[in-house]
Amino acid sequence: MKYQDLITSLLARSTPLWAILVALAFVILSLSLSFYLVFEHLSAYKNPEEQKFLIGVILMVPCYAIESFASLVRPSISVYIEILRDCYESFAMYCFGRYLVACLGGEERTIEFMERKGRASFKAPLLEHGDDTGFVKHPFPMNYILKPWRLGRWFYQVVKFGIVQYMLFKSLSAILAVILEAFNVYCEGEFKVACGYPYIAVVLNFSQSWALYCLVQFYTATHDELARIKPLYKFLTFKSIVFLTWWQGVAIALFYSLGLFKSALADGLHKSTVQDFIICIEYNRSIHSSSTDGHCFCCSSICVPCKAL
Repeated sequence: MKYQDLITSLLARSTPLWAILVALAFVILSLSLSFYLVFEHLSAYKNPEEQKFLIGVILMVPCYAIESFASLVRPSISVYIEILRDCYESFAMYCFGRYLVACLGGEERTIEFMERKGRASFKAPLLEHGDDTGFVKHPFPMNYILKPWRLGRWFYQVVKFGIVQYMLFKSLSAILAVILEAFNVYCEGEFKVACGYPYIAVVLNFSQSWALYCLVQFYTATHDELARIKPLYKFLTFKSIVFLTWWQGVAIALFYSLGLFKSALADGLHKSTVQDFIICIEYNRSIHSSSTDGHCFCCSSICVPCKAL
């Protein structure tokens, strides 16, 4: 009877069985599609400078799917699983940025291209104000804070640092969350003064916003040269995977704090498991979204896995 009581108590506190089964089905589908895409790229490994970073981006799907499913089954380890997920997310952002640079011919060629555009605008006559190809202007309200960035090595270093700083803050915040959880002061999803979660969320918000802004500026400067790989679609897809997923978790925590989740389905799930359940489904969709008009999200030409999808 003691063992039966123990099993009953564990099942009573665990995630509902229907949520586990639904998430498991989507996780298996995500793993099948993502590993199929990875193996197809490895079998046609003809452009390693681009594909090695793309494989790193693709592997974010199984990484997120497995870790989210583990957190869904065992909500008590969600904070510890999050450190692995966040660290790989920051690495995937680095891979995406390096992929765009590889499509431009590498780091040195990218800098040379930007310096050429910067010198061309610098040599232009003073009365020709319409040619701003050598500068990247800032949208409102950043135009009141920052001057236009001239294309060149300095601009490239700013964009690179903008991405790297997010990697560092994301990894350090995940480690700090584990430490605070050990002292029971992290309080995931709770917006309280004595909890560490809201402060980490604010820091990550600024770090993510700056990284995203740097990527937008890099896209603005290079979208013509990257036209062959449809950069806008790829940029929006990656942005939705990385940034909107994080904001989704913050929104779910805020809704729970405000008591806006009143449905019977939400009552059976903890606020952290709601995010994990949604991610298990969303990352299946991200694989399907990686192809458009037969062009792979992860390469500059039509490939076999994209035709299959």
